[in-house]
Amino acid sequence: MKFVVSFLLSLNLFMQSTLFPVSSCFTPGTADSISFSSNTETVPAADLNISAPSAILMEASTGAIVYEKNSHESRHPASVTKIMTLLLIFDALSSKQISFDDTVTVSEHAASMGGSQVFLEPGETQTVDTMIKCISVASANDACVAMAEHIAGSESEFVRMMNERAKGLGMNDTTFINCCGLDADGHMTSANDIALMSRELITKYPKIHDYCTIWMENITHTTAKGSSEFGLTNTNKLIKHYQYATGLKTGFTNTAMYCISATAKKDGMELIAVIMGAPDIKSRSADATSLLNYGFGKCRIYCDNHEDKLDALPVEKGLADSVGIIYQRPFQYMTTDGSDLSGITKSIELPESVTAPVKKGGTAGKAVYFLNGTPIGSVSIVYTDTVNAAEYKDYFCRTLLYFVP
Repeated sequence: MKFVVSFLLSLNLFMQSTLFPVSSCFTPGTADSISFSSNTETVPAADLNISAPSAILMEASTGAIVYEKNSHESRHPASVTKIMTLLLIFDALSSKQISFDDTVTVSEHAASMGGSQVFLEPGETQTVDTMIKCISVASANDACVAMAEHIAGSESEFVRMMNERAKGLGMNDTTFINCCGLDADGHMTSANDIALMSRELITKYPKIHDYCTIWMENITHTTAKGSSEFGLTNTNKLIKHYQYATGLKTGFTNTAMYCISATAKKDGMELIAVIMGAPDIKSRSADATSLLNYGFGKCRIYCDNHEDKLDALPVEKGLADSVGIIYQRPFQYMTTDGSDLSGITKSIELPESVTAPVKKGGTAGKAVYFLNGTPIGSVSIVYTDTVNAAEYKDYFCRTLLYFVP
């Protein structure tokens, strides 16, 4: 009799708890997950005396624009086009469509390319690895077309893929007509779009730096005429003359004039400086160097990769007693005024417990960041699992198991 009374009293308490839960002043799911990633203000064009008609400076990890001058002006890109070609090559490598050791056979069409080239002959074979070197170091048009045909079957299909990839990156000022950058009606882009595709290439495939930082290297031509050595020399002189240079690609035609997407890394921060339409090599290098020096002098980045572990939250009225939580993403903050970011602090905002149901990926709370007491951004804290709400039968079974040995 005592067992029955105890059982019914316990069941009644569970039911009251279910029907009349204690309210909480914290409402899960309302936390703001939007980060204020930077306080950058684009520097006016006149401040740096950039001589080129179009330019942009971008911080690679955040995509923040530090400086711009006519950055959306439509212009011929010359061989800077090859950044997109290289991006598609690395996409194909990443998806295992091709490998670095694959053999690429040079077609008549590829061998016929004018402009900068490594003088590949029809029927000649080279590895994908060698072709990437030819494109990255010597800006070889013939190697570009050979790789385009190897990946897509034809240059025209590869160009379609280039335009599709550009659209996906938000390169709204861009239309590609060929894969190597030879002047063609309608083959246009902007400094902004070059920065976008450069950022995608170097952040997604940092191995590109192994190629575009090669200063000089020989390749071997093996044809019906025999074997011969051919020397590659990097077209990007900043690799030799700018201490922090990491790439990326130069370009020149009489129409486009001198262009470059220059990447450089210092103290863990990588910048992308794009110059379009400079009158000569000296001006192109000077403009790119000015942008990079400005960026490294003024930009500061704070990054929290969340090495601290968050304790699980207690769950009320759920099928599980607790649920794991994690930060949704790393937090980054960038400033261009040279501010000291060592005073950044983090405050965790979480409830003491949550009430089921909770859904995996749902917002549990947030981490708020402050610089000298001023909020500068936040990152959501989310659930790692789904916990369904307990039903009447679940409470009944739990109670029964508690009282029955």
